[in-house]
Amino acid sequence: MDRISVDREHGRVYNGMPARELGSEGWHKPWSGGNGGNCVEAMKLSDGRVAVRQSADPDGPALIYSRGELHAFIQGAKSGQADFLLS
Repeated sequence: MDRISVDREHGRVYNGMPARELGSEGWHKPWSGGNGGNCVEAMKLSDGRVAVRQSADPDGPALIYSRGELHAFIQGAKSGQADFLLS
């Protein structure tokens, strides 16, 4: 079984699954800042989706996004559509 297909009961990766079940290798901190190391970590999955977790809680839930969802979010953030999150 692929290490990414880790849901033992269903044999799949799912939104909200414990991030630790995706393993410890392959996580990156692309958005790290001056906040003491607490940031978002991302992992590209073998099927092209992306898992995201909070670095301060690496055993917490992983949010799973399709390539299209992540692309739309990044493009929207670049164009200012997410600025309301900072005010």
